[in-house]
Amino acid sequence: MDSVTIAGVDCGTNSIRLMIAEVDAHGLHVVTPRILRIIRLGEGVDKNRRFSDDALQRAYAAVREFAEVLSRQHVDSLRFVATSATRDAANRNEFEDAVESILGVRPEVIPGSEEAALSFLGATATLHSKQNQSQNQSQTPPQAHMRDHAPYLVVDLGGGSTELVVGGDGDAVPEYQVRAGFSMNVGSVRMTERHLLADPPTEAQIEEATADIDEHIDEAFTRIPAQDVSTIIGVSGTVTTMSAIAMGCQSYDRHAVDGARITFDDVLKADDRVLRMSRKERGTVGAIHPGRIDVVGGGALIWTRVLTRVASAAATQGRHIDSFLASEHGLLDGIVLDRGRKMLADNI
Repeated sequence: MDSVTIAGVDCGTNSIRLMIAEVDAHGLHVVTPRILRIIRLGEGVDKNRRFSDDALQRAYAAVREFAEVLSRQHVDSLRFVATSATRDAANRNEFEDAVESILGVRPEVIPGSEEAALSFLGATATLHSKQNQSQNQSQTPPQAHMRDHAPYLVVDLGGGSTELVVGGDGDAVPEYQVRAGFSMNVGSVRMTERHLLADPPTEAQIEEATADIDEHIDEAFTRIPAQDVSTIIGVSGTVTTMSAIAMGCQSYDRHAVDGARITFDDVLKADDRVLRMSRKERGTVGAIHPGRIDVVGGGALIWTRVLTRVASAAATQGRHIDSFLASEHGLLDGIVLDRGRKMLADNI
């Protein structure tokens, strides 16, 4: 068996995504471009520890749509992964049973550590592929990759949690191997529902949210070597949305954003501006998906704090970080690659 076709579903707190791709020795090749639906499955979960009926119905509608897409494709394996909100919901069995009845597979509710590792795999495998392609073609690498070197930090900023994963230095630990990871229980939906309740949020609410985020980052930094980081790769809807705004995109352009290098100066200004906007004002910003309007400010604040704190930690070791790479590749790519590689290995 030289290749396998894998369908992957990434079901998060705010969105659900489907991608179908062929996996072979050279990596991942997309068959059906990723489909994104904003379902807000985690609405109220931080407070109530349960999925609401409305949230479940939104999720089931998306899953039925995915089932229709899958009925028209041949796939060797389907993997459905659920993350932060599902980990926290007391009635998750109801959700899992319904998904299994629609798709024929039961959701894997993975721990934050596995989510972090899969996000790192998806983000760095794509980076590795692009760098190899540039070298094989004997061309100067794109500017977005000219200063990229290990150790990499992949940040997957979701609706309910944010994963921070550091890879190796290329010496003691291979640069594309996870060295340490940590999942923080902070995300765009969670911070908005917990702190940023006014429209627009008040200064006091922003300060409370910042303190909450920093407390989680403090804990994360006891688990990951943030001071060793050389390159930051940001994935997820919040990161790519804020990247598009920082780049001045009038509407969201995934091709422009994917692989772009964004300076801290540009994105921190964009983060602060969006955080302090009313929801009505955010609705006029073409790069923001309508399903993110109410929570993207919370995500922007998390992104600001993560970038600021990592840069400060790296500076203690003489490392200067003033930009990051935006990536459209993360957990979903990792889900598909991981399953595909395991299937190929089992058939060798």
